[in-house]
Amino acid sequence: MDLLVNVDVDDLPRAMAFYTQALGLRVGRRFGGAAAELLGASSPIYLLENPAGSEPYPGAAAPRDYGRHWTPVHLDVAVPALEPALARAEAAGARREGEIVERPWGRMARLADPFGHGICLLEFRGRGYDEIADPA
Repeated sequence: MDLLVNVDVDDLPRAMAFYTQALGLRVGRRFGGAAAELLGASSPIYLLENPAGSEPYPGAAAPRDYGRHWTPVHLDVAVPALEPALARAEAAGARREGEIVERPWGRMARLADPFGHGICLLEFRGRGYDEIADPA
């Protein structure tokens, strides 16, 4: 099975600039003027341009809104060093949401992209998530 990540945005050129500058991704294929593929992560990320206020699916209770919103699905990006990655993301337009958090598996910074989506930058330490994994 392949995992494809789709991210709705309201301004495709701005989103391409943000994700390439903030996360070091590169643009792969373009799909007309409304979608682009980003490469350089373990799964491709597709930016899909959809206007604010449009219906995300038939009968949706709320329209698309690119203000900061919470969803249980977000991007976690593992980086080799947190501070330089955080500085790069903020310089590209990410908004930091709180201080860097220390965990048994490493450190984390919470951010929002310019389109209201949550992104966490993770710096694993030691054995990463294996530090907290239950024995097999």
